[in-house]
Amino acid sequence: MLPKKLQNKLNSRIQDNALRNLGESNTLVDFSSNDYLGFSKSKTIFDNAHQYLLEHNLTQNGATGSRLLSGNHSLYNTVEQQVSKFHNSESALIFNSGYDANLGFFSCVPQRNDIIIYDEFCHASIRDGIKMSLAKAFKFKHNDLQDLEKELLRFAQTNNDIYVVTESVFSMDGDSPDLKTLSTICKKHNINLIIDEAHTIGVFGQNGKGLVNKLQLEGSIFARIITFGKALGCHGAAILGSNNLRNYLINFSRPFIYTTALPPHSLATLKISYNELAIQETSEKSQLQKLHKNIIFFKSEIQRLQLQQLFITSDSAIHCCIISGNERVKQISEALKNNDFDVKAILSPTVPIEKERLRFCLHSYNSSTEITKVLQLLATFV
Repeated sequence: MLPKKLQNKLNSRIQDNALRNLGESNTLVDFSSNDYLGFSKSKTIFDNAHQYLLEHNLTQNGATGSRLLSGNHSLYNTVEQQVSKFHNSESALIFNSGYDANLGFFSCVPQRNDIIIYDEFCHASIRDGIKMSLAKAFKFKHNDLQDLEKELLRFAQTNNDIYVVTESVFSMDGDSPDLKTLSTICKKHNINLIIDEAHTIGVFGQNGKGLVNKLQLEGSIFARIITFGKALGCHGAAILGSNNLRNYLINFSRPFIYTTALPPHSLATLKISYNELAIQETSEKSQLQKLHKNIIFFKSEIQRLQLQQLFITSDSAIHCCIISGNERVKQISEALKNNDFDVKAILSPTVPIEKERLRFCLHSYNSSTEITKVLQLLATFV
């Protein structure tokens, strides 16, 4: 039996209709996954990654240890150089997941008495990493740069380093901060800016290089966290920054030091996915172009069906429809599922109470007919 305190917490989740359960794979129309370009299902990427491993005699199943012991197989250097070059960064250091990367960065980079100021809607992995830091942390109102500047004025005389943290697209809202203005503010105050680009890689910028690339801010960012399990359709993450930052993380980032490295197959898949991403800009029929057409069409259908008052404004692949109450949003999600559409309900406490929502993730492979039908159904339920 569980200890009583743990059982009480579970019971509370059940009472609030917020108990999480593992889902099962399905054949519904996908409006829920992060596979924005369909790369996770690409037979071409799968076959080419397998062929690459065979041609380079990389036939082992596991990495055999951490990268500082036996796990730093030859593909790591190859892929990290490819990633850093693609993203116009001095270096890239690969982590096993986006969660690991954020924990690894924030737990060791900001030092005792340094200041971290983060957007209140930052991802759980960022906030968990901050909790592990010895720095002092403060949040600012979501995407409110005036509130950020008020926070910065409080620490104008500090001799310690200040780190400002945000995301280029927020995973539970789909919106973006004014990164150009944010970059200007950080330059003015000599502040280290960190951007999590998990949901913009493969979606924005030249060949899907991200929103920082699109806005030409790559030289203004202290560190970028990018993940590979979304638009790239594979696994892992990387921290982009200077060579000195990379060396520091190798020496002091515990989630990097004390974990078994990714196996060669994961790195080969990542390499081939980047090869595919590099050619996306050259064709009007590319997955990247199809995705952007679907984003534009989805937004136009929201307007046509007069649903815009329910949706958070977004230009990304994530569009969120606010439907208050865990029970109600789950009911509508289930009704869409019964009509063959997989649209996930996002419940409190993942999002604030009364801000529960349906989270629509758009993909290159969604058809205009599917988009129209799912929004027409939504209009009948709300």
